[in-house]
Amino acid sequence: MRVLITGHDGYIGSVMAPTFVDAGHEVVGLDTGYFADCNLVSPAGVVPSVRKDIRDLGRADVEGFEAVVHLAALSNDPIGNLNDSWTEEINYQASVRLAELAREAGIQRFLFSSSCIMYGMSEAAVVDETAPLDPKTEYARSKVRAERAISKLASDSFSPTFLRNGTVYGLSPRMRFDTVFNDLLGRAVATRKVVVYGDGAPWRPVVHVKDLVRAFLAALEAPREAIHNEAFNNGADHLNHQVGELARIAAEAVPGCELEVLDRPGVDQRTYKADFSKWARTFPDCEFEWTPERGARELREAFEGIALSLADFEDKRFTRLKWLSHLIDSGAVDGELRWTGVEAAR
Repeated sequence: MRVLITGHDGYIGSVMAPTFVDAGHEVVGLDTGYFADCNLVSPAGVVPSVRKDIRDLGRADVEGFEAVVHLAALSNDPIGNLNDSWTEEINYQASVRLAELAREAGIQRFLFSSSCIMYGMSEAAVVDETAPLDPKTEYARSKVRAERAISKLASDSFSPTFLRNGTVYGLSPRMRFDTVFNDLLGRAVATRKVVVYGDGAPWRPVVHVKDLVRAFLAALEAPREAIHNEAFNNGADHLNHQVGELARIAAEAVPGCELEVLDRPGVDQRTYKADFSKWARTFPDCEFEWTPERGARELREAFEGIALSLADFEDKRFTRLKWLSHLIDSGAVDGELRWTGVEAAR
């Protein structure tokens, strides 16, 4: 297929785009470029791309494609909490507009990158796709609103699918150290210490970025009747882990690393334990191959290969909130997160 991937320069997109090309698809990327200079390792491949804000798209931008994979978004809770209007405009309004444009242009497949965070669980419970949605943050609310609005656009000729991702980790050119397992491994290599704040009891459904990308590829290539206007928790049941267990795995992966548990009040105790049986039933041949243990080895080897230092680990380029704040403070983007033409200093 000829596929448009929005957000192809991001953490997931920079892994997804070359993978889709290797699978035989013709890929064009679209990205505003916030994180284009935030490389930890060399990109695996380059695809034709358009640099454009998704808030400014018109029908001409989506003409000629057979599928859209929509990754572009402000990607986590801290950014969403910084300014509600950014998340409303980018994650919700622009996402729905993109889906409307795709439908008008005759694009049949629309894969929306969503999140298990929308369940908003505060106690350990297993949630499947039929569970009530109880989003607790602006980021989570934007995903709920976008899913609901895009679902209403489904028709005989327009087939949206919603992949509710677990907590993603793993090596990517546009690395992030603001997801739980990446943070644990990065700190383990850079400092030889892993610190857990709280009791380590909260659950996270973790998924390796390469497995996540393979899941999107499976959905893209699936028969229409299997995925039409359906939501899927994107992961596997055996990948639900408690934060304390993830910390232990990280510490054991790095020789000489200490594990410290600091029980502090006010620590994030949100729990997300997801049921992935719907995915397993629908895609029995698409297995999630990466365990945290295997992922920890990959990250340790990669980080040691580039001699990851504490300065690297704490570099603003690899934490989304820090980098966007830097772009704003340096005048590279304005108060609406639009480029000003001023180059941001590192």
